[in-house]
Amino acid sequence: MNRLLLIIRSVIFMIWMYGLMVLMGLICLPLLAGPRAWAKGVVILWIRLVLWGLRTFCGVHLNIEGQQHLPKGGALIACKHQAMVDVLWPWITCNDPALIFKKELGFLPIFGWFALKLKNVMVDRNGHATALRKMLRQAGVLADEGRQIAIFPEGTRTAPGAILPYKPGVAALYQQMNVPCIPVALNSGLHWPAHGFILTPGIITVRVLPPIAPGLKRKAFMKTLHDQIEAASKELLSHKR
Repeated sequence: MNRLLLIIRSVIFMIWMYGLMVLMGLICLPLLAGPRAWAKGVVILWIRLVLWGLRTFCGVHLNIEGQQHLPKGGALIACKHQAMVDVLWPWITCNDPALIFKKELGFLPIFGWFALKLKNVMVDRNGHATALRKMLRQAGVLADEGRQIAIFPEGTRTAPGAILPYKPGVAALYQQMNVPCIPVALNSGLHWPAHGFILTPGIITVRVLPPIAPGLKRKAFMKTLHDQIEAASKELLSHKR
């Protein structure tokens, strides 16, 4: 497809996505004073409209495989991270997710307000041991409430095919929470780049893998998680559509 056309379509989508965020966020601002379910409903509606725009303006479709592996109760979801869409899919697929974000996102207008209302876990990356203990406490409470804690083990978005070391936080959560860990592989970076805004048509596949049962030793868990996510992600990259 002509690069100029890709740029135009991507710009239209970005205006659609962020424009909706501002418009819906301001109109629905009073709902933040109500139950968390109200804010959750606004976020889910916004995400569905964003995905509609993604298909309509950019020709990018989202396909989620293996949803049968997602439990209804407390769980740890460890997901590969290549694009912004990776923080959106859990809200329309999981029963009641809580994402682990860097705390700076909580200060953003509109996005941060709703993220805090939804009781996501905000982490101070510079807080080291203190921040880790706080994250474990928050995640433990939310898992006891039946929520699914989603974390990106690499800690940042990566380009397709890139592999970064997994951060120790995911192992600490796995051992502390004593719940199944659901690995998730994807190829979102093929169509929505980690850095930049030019989207290319195709199918973004999110593949939910079978759960890793609780109880593994740290080293065995990290190797199992890494091997499963990276092998499945490599497979998804091999058949670009």
